[in-house]
Amino acid sequence: MSAGRDSAVGEQAPAEAAKAVKSEEKPQKATTRKKSAATAATGTSAAKTTAKKTTAKKTTAKKTATAAKTTAAPKKATAATTATAKKTTAKKTASKPPAAKTPTPASKAAPKAESRVAMVRRARRMNRELAEVYPYAHPELDFRDSFELLVATVLSAQTTDLRVNQTTPALFAAYPTPEDMAAADPERLEELIRPTGFFRAKAKSLLGLSTALRDRFDGEVPGRLEDLVTLPGVGRKTANVVLGNAFGVPGITVDTHFGRLVRRFRWTEQQDPEKVEAEIADIFPKSEWTMLSHRVVFHGRRVCHSRKPACGACPIAHDCPSYGEGELDPEKAKKLLKYEMGGQPGQRLRPPADYPGTPAPPLAGR
Repeated sequence: MSAGRDSAVGEQAPAEAAKAVKSEEKPQKATTRKKSAATAATGTSAAKTTAKKTTAKKTTAKKTATAAKTTAAPKKATAATTATAKKTTAKKTASKPPAAKTPTPASKAAPKAESRVAMVRRARRMNRELAEVYPYAHPELDFRDSFELLVATVLSAQTTDLRVNQTTPALFAAYPTPEDMAAADPERLEELIRPTGFFRAKAKSLLGLSTALRDRFDGEVPGRLEDLVTLPGVGRKTANVVLGNAFGVPGITVDTHFGRLVRRFRWTEQQDPEKVEAEIADIFPKSEWTMLSHRVVFHGRRVCHSRKPACGACPIAHDCPSYGEGELDPEKAKKLLKYEMGGQPGQRLRPPADYPGTPAPPLAGR
């Protein structure tokens, strides 16, 4: 029996041991389960956090992309608008004909530096061109001898050659020689030359030079500049006129027109007549001096006027550095031309045979 009990007890002990083991395993399993659950929960939480972060990143990326698209849209619109505007401008420009180029007058353009050699070449070229335009250039005072030319030149101060030419016929009819004029009654002489202006001063000069010719030069007009300038009322200009046109001695006549034009042509910048004469004499050969004077004076009286030059009708405009100071329209410029170039009488009552214009009329009442 005891053996059986023992056996029974022995059989029961393992069962209880097994129960104990099971009871011990349960807490362990529970702990393991709790740990697994905790781990799972932790993993899930981490996954959720990661997912949230990923979602947040995606959301930020979407917002950034949207903002970028929103920002880019106006730029594209602006670019498209600019492109459209350019196309429109291009079409308008293409539809308009190109504007004609207007030559810029030299007076408005920046002045170009010109060497001495270039200026001399240009000046001589202009002289040749003036010779072609005015082949009939001549002194515009009527005279038959050196005495008449001398008297007429003295009278031409501060008046026109036309008025002198209208006055001298009666004067020389009354006093044909230096001796006759030296013995003239001052009042009678003044009355005859009154139309020329400044008649008292001019009468005094005529009486003085006539007396000097009679007393010092045997009633003859001297053919040297040194002698001529010693006569009352006679300066270098008058002396050069007489020498060049009555004696054939080359000379440059610097009157108002000549001085004005050579400065406008930029052949010189001098104002003093003697300095002008000296500088112009260095540019041209001596054989050209007398005719150069006539051509320049002719051009100044007919085309290149002081106040309003006829630039649009000027035959030497292409060489003139002052082109543009006057009227540029060709038709308007033609209306400014004077004397034979404008279809009007010249200044001489007895012009040379080759003069193409009409002789001037005599003074009314004489």
